[in-house]
Amino acid sequence: MTRPRAVPQNRWDLLDGLWPDPLPGVSVVVAHYDQPAQLARTLAAVRAQDYPDDLLDVVVVDDGSPVAPEVPPWARLVRQPDRGFRLAAARNLGISTARHDLVVQLDADTAPEPGYVRALTRLPALAPDCLTVGRRRHARFDGVPAGTPVGAAGPDHELPEPAWLRDAYGRTRNLLDADDRSYRYVIGAVTAFSRRLYEATGGYDEGFTAYGGEDWEWAYRAWLAGAVVAHVPGAVAWHDGPDAAGRAGSTLAAKNDEALRLAELVPLPGSGPRGHVPRYVDVLAHLPDEVDDAWAYVLGDQVLADLPHAAVRGRPEDADRVHDRVRMDVQVLRPVLLRPGTVRAAVDTVAREQLGVLELADPSGTPCVRVSSRRAAARGARHGGDLFPTRALRTPDCRAVDGPPDVEAYLGGWA
Repeated sequence: MTRPRAVPQNRWDLLDGLWPDPLPGVSVVVAHYDQPAQLARTLAAVRAQDYPDDLLDVVVVDDGSPVAPEVPPWARLVRQPDRGFRLAAARNLGISTARHDLVVQLDADTAPEPGYVRALTRLPALAPDCLTVGRRRHARFDGVPAGTPVGAAGPDHELPEPAWLRDAYGRTRNLLDADDRSYRYVIGAVTAFSRRLYEATGGYDEGFTAYGGEDWEWAYRAWLAGAVVAHVPGAVAWHDGPDAAGRAGSTLAAKNDEALRLAELVPLPGSGPRGHVPRYVDVLAHLPDEVDDAWAYVLGDQVLADLPHAAVRGRPEDADRVHDRVRMDVQVLRPVLLRPGTVRAAVDTVAREQLGVLELADPSGTPCVRVSSRRAAARGARHGGDLFPTRALRTPDCRAVDGPPDVEAYLGGWA
């Protein structure tokens, strides 16, 4: 019998060649709004999976369609009232009724090829931290009977695949080389994950009430919660119609609205604002409890000079900022003077090398600053052990100091 595994960093490749035995039950949650013909095609494709029928629990969650969709007897229908575009809430509702611990998400207009469920659930079944995303191809199925196998009909009616997404999967080796911004390559309509990972995120943010972004925001929180992300190119599902950028009515204004929502909720560099101070904190600094006001000022100022959007725990100006999306903790261990750029370089190193902890010491070996990853901490809390490496580095860029600081010299630059 397969036992759940924990893999280090994002090393889902360590599970290559392994399959769960026996096969687990899977809940397929299909989000729908007023797409009866497309839903019929997707449900036919779900029924044609090469996965045992008795292990599949199929849930159609309807976001308040004017007329309730018809579903076959082997599927269940749950509905929520029509209060506008509420895909995030619909996904939460569908997952809350799922009978199995493995969840596959589809949209009503996204029909899977026969091996989709088996391929996409392999990694989450082996390691519950895994979040997998399949390959969403595009076709125009107008006039194609719903029962026609999508694996045959799709190539005959294929539309272009988004080059930016295809290129990203190639560049990251199918997300094996994922980083903090790889949430952008997780497409909600073709994902699979365990209930344990879903619950660690708190579910989808139901504040999303317009098209776009709810899957990326959730995927980012999953990453912070310790998700191992993987693209499974062999898990193919066909979307009826072009990618969002190619659809009628697609505008820069709509894309800007999505980007503005995400800039507030995903505060890391490259996604969050450059100058505006976001409400959510990306890096949280901790100062020694025993230092006086002068040292607290100097130590906090050095961190903020490198990381202007960081928050310093206990600082009144940061009292209203939210800490549930912190990516890194920076612990200043003692009174220290830091060369400009030292803290930012340490944070970037932890992110780039997927470290758990990086501790900086001065040339004498006195520890000065510790940078730790919340993602690594979350994974460690579930499994224990050293799933992310720890590094210690002596550097002349930090110097432990005895005695009081000379604040004027520090501010004037001659300290």
